[in-house]
Amino acid sequence: MRTRLVLGLSLLTLVTACTEEVGLIDEDSNFGGRGGNPLETVMDVLDRTPPPANPLRNAYFGDLHVHTEYSFDAYNFGTTATPYDAYRFAQGEAIEPPAGYQIQMATPLDFYAVTDHAMFLGLALEAGDTTTPFSQYEVSKPLHNLNAPDNMGELSLVTRLGNFASFIPDTLAGIRSGTISEEMAIGVTRRAWADIINAAERYNDPGHFTTFVAYEYTSSTDDVGNLHRNVVFRGADKLPAVPFSRLNSQNPEGLWDWMDTLRDQGIESLAIPHNSNGSNGQMFKLVDWAGDPMYDDYADQRMRNEPIVEITQVKGTSDTHPLLSPNDEWADFEIYKFRVGTSLHSEEKGSYVREALRSGLALEAQGVKNPYQFGFVAASDTHVAGTSDDEETYFSKAGLLDGLPERRGSVPVDMIYGLMARFLAPDTLTEVDGRTYTYGGGFESWSASGVTGVWAEENTRDAIYDAFRRKETFATSGPRMRVRFFAGHDYAPDILDSETMIEEAYAGGVAMGGELGKTNEAPRFIAWASADPRGTALQRLQIIKGWEKGGETYEQVYDVACSDGLTPDPDTHRCGDNGAQVDISDCSITEGVGAAELKTLWQDPDHDPDSRAFYYVRALENPTCRWSTWDAIRAGVEPRADLHTTLQERVWSSPIWVR
Repeated sequence: MRTRLVLGLSLLTLVTACTEEVGLIDEDSNFGGRGGNPLETVMDVLDRTPPPANPLRNAYFGDLHVHTEYSFDAYNFGTTATPYDAYRFAQGEAIEPPAGYQIQMATPLDFYAVTDHAMFLGLALEAGDTTTPFSQYEVSKPLHNLNAPDNMGELSLVTRLGNFASFIPDTLAGIRSGTISEEMAIGVTRRAWADIINAAERYNDPGHFTTFVAYEYTSSTDDVGNLHRNVVFRGADKLPAVPFSRLNSQNPEGLWDWMDTLRDQGIESLAIPHNSNGSNGQMFKLVDWAGDPMYDDYADQRMRNEPIVEITQVKGTSDTHPLLSPNDEWADFEIYKFRVGTSLHSEEKGSYVREALRSGLALEAQGVKNPYQFGFVAASDTHVAGTSDDEETYFSKAGLLDGLPERRGSVPVDMIYGLMARFLAPDTLTEVDGRTYTYGGGFESWSASGVTGVWAEENTRDAIYDAFRRKETFATSGPRMRVRFFAGHDYAPDILDSETMIEEAYAGGVAMGGELGKTNEAPRFIAWASADPRGTALQRLQIIKGWEKGGETYEQVYDVACSDGLTPDPDTHRCGDNGAQVDISDCSITEGVGAAELKTLWQDPDHDPDSRAFYYVRALENPTCRWSTWDAIRAGVEPRADLHTTLQERVWSSPIWVR
C-alpha cells in the first residue's frame, strides 16, 4: 500500500490547516527506519485470505496505547524496542525489555497501536546515537550511548531521571533561540513518524491482526493537569507528515481543529483522552479552555473527535473515586492519586468518567448539548513496547525505572540500591512497618491493566474503527472478559433462552454506546458477561445507573445477576457473599465458586420516565492477588502493609443513554 503524506506543522507555530501535499512514499524510500521495506506487508508474505465477516459481530481485544524507543521518555527509561518489536509482541512473540528478561503474552491480541509521543518524536533516540547530526548538540550529550549495555545499571537510574527532567525544556529553548536547527528537529520527527507508519503497514493483516497508525498528543494545563490524548487514524493511505503536538498547541481544542481540517481532506481520526484521574479536575470541566460556559458547537466538536475515553490503564482506573461515589463499595479500585509525572495530589472532581457522564446529563438539562457522551476503552500505556496486563506476571511500565520489584516499591530495596538512593535521592524512599521501599512516581500504585474490547464484524481497520465510532466498545482491567449490553422496549421475557438472542437484541433495541428513546414503561436491558477462559470466575454482574432530576444528578449501583445461585436483595440491590477467598500465603483461591458467565434481562425498579439517564455494565471476578502481593510472595517477604493485597478484576461496557 502506498501512503500519501500531507505537509506537517512547524514545531513552534500553531497552524490548524494542512494544505500542501508532498509526494507518495516511493518503493525505494529510506526513512532511516528499523524494520525493512515499507511496502512489504504481512499479507504480501503470507498471502492469507481473511475469514468471512460475522454480521452479529465478534469480540476482538487490543491495546491502543503503546510506546517504543521513539518516545523521549521510553528511550530515557532504557527502552530500545521498536514499533516492529511492539507488533511482534502483540502477536505472541517474546521481546526483551530494559531490565534484562523476556516478556511474552499468554494470549496474543487482535489489534495494536503504537502511540509514541508526538512531542520531540525520535529526538531522544537520535540524541543518544553519536553518529547523528542531532547528537552533536550540547543538549544531546547527556544522552550519548544512554542505552548501551554498560549504561543500564543501578547508578544510571538517578542520572536518567535528571536527563528526563532537562532534555525537553533545554531542547525547546535551543530551538527557540536558534542554537538548535528547527528544520533538523522536524526532519527527525518526520523520519520517525514515517517509520511508525511503515511498521503499522507491514504488520497489518486484515482478518487476522489489525494495526492502527496512531500517536500520543501529550499536553497538560499550567498546573500539570493531564490532558493527554491518543490520536488514532482510521486508515493509512493518506496521513499527515508530522503529527500535531503540544508544541503546536497546549489547548486540546487546537488538536480538534487540526483533526477537523484533516477530516475535510479525507483523513479520518479520533482522539482518546486518558488518565483523566491525573488531570487535577481539568479533563471534564464544565467550561471550555478559555473558561467560558459550555455551548453546543463545543460539544459537537468534542464528540466528533473524542467518542471514546480510556477508563483504566497502568496509571490507575478512572471509572470513579470513593469521594465521588461513596455508596459504591467497589469504587476504591486501583486508584492513582497523583497528577501524571508528579507527586502532587490530583483533584478528584472533574477527573473521573462516571462524574463526567453525570455532568453531561446536567448540561443537557440546562439546554446544552452533551459533550461527555462517550464510550469506554482501556489500555496499558506501556513504555517498553509490550502490554503488562496480568497480575501474576506484571513486569513494568517504565523500563529500568520499575522493571524489578525493588524498583516499583512492592518489596523492600536491596542494600546496594538502598545505599545509593539514600545518598543520591533520599526522597525516592519511604518507610513502611520498619522496611524501606522505593517511592518514586507512585510506581506502587500502578496497575497491571488494561485491554480494549470491541464488537466488530471482522478483524480489520474499517470494522474495528467503526466499532470505536459507534462506541460498541468495552474495557477490561486485564483479563479477557467479554460483555454485551443491549436496551429495548419490546424484548420478549424469554429472549435469554432464544438461540437468536443477539440477532433479536440488535433488531429490537440498541447496543452499548447507543441511545434509546424513553417511554413511560421502563426499558428492558440485556446484560451478559463471560469470564476469561484462562482467568478467574465471575462473582457478580452489575448495572451502574446515573440520572438527572430537577437539575441534580445521582447514581446507583445495582447487582443484577449473582454467581452460585444467589439472587440480588430487592432492598439493597446486592448479591450475597459467594464465599470466594484468597490465601495470601500463596495466592491460591477458593475452588468451585463463581460463574463462567452471568446473564440477565433487567428492568430498572426505580425508572422515572421524566428523567434523563445512562446505564453501563460492570462485571467483577472473584478476588485474586494484586501484582504487588505476587511480587512479595516470590521474594519471600510479607506484602507491603499499605497496599491492597487483593483486588477484583473487572470489565465495563460502554453506556447506553435513555432520553
